[in-house]
Amino acid sequence: MPRLATTAARWLATWFGCGLSPKAPGTVGSLGAVPLHLLLCLTPAAVHAPLVVGLAGVGIWAAQRYAEHSGESDPQRVVIDEVAGVLIAMGLVREHGFWAQAAALVLFRVLDIWKPWPIRRLEHARPLGLGIMLDDLLAGLLAGLIAWGLFP
Repeated sequence: MPRLATTAARWLATWFGCGLSPKAPGTVGSLGAVPLHLLLCLTPAAVHAPLVVGLAGVGIWAAQRYAEHSGESDPQRVVIDEVAGVLIAMGLVREHGFWAQAAALVLFRVLDIWKPWPIRRLEHARPLGLGIMLDDLLAGLLAGLIAWGLFP
């Protein structure tokens, strides 16, 4: 069972291989979340939100397991954090149309790369999986709120 759990964690943490991209794995992971976002938009918001929260919870586990297995504190290949962040950002403006959702995606990437305070501070939270996820979850929330303000 531990080997199966490690394999599942690897696939989730890298978002089914998006994180293995040699260039810009975070951006590839963010784009890899878009099909799931589009599927979630077919569900009521009352279903969409808990599913994203659940994915974030599973992401903490997968990121923790991947980090422990790789021996890295914040492996670049882990992109489940970007997936959850993008889903939050785009989910907040799911009713606001294509441009609002596109803006949320771009704003998320800017905040994720720039990491202004307090986002940067959260990436140092412990345990490792929580720290890997938290900064992107906050970046997603902020990006979604900004996009919501720009596209009322």
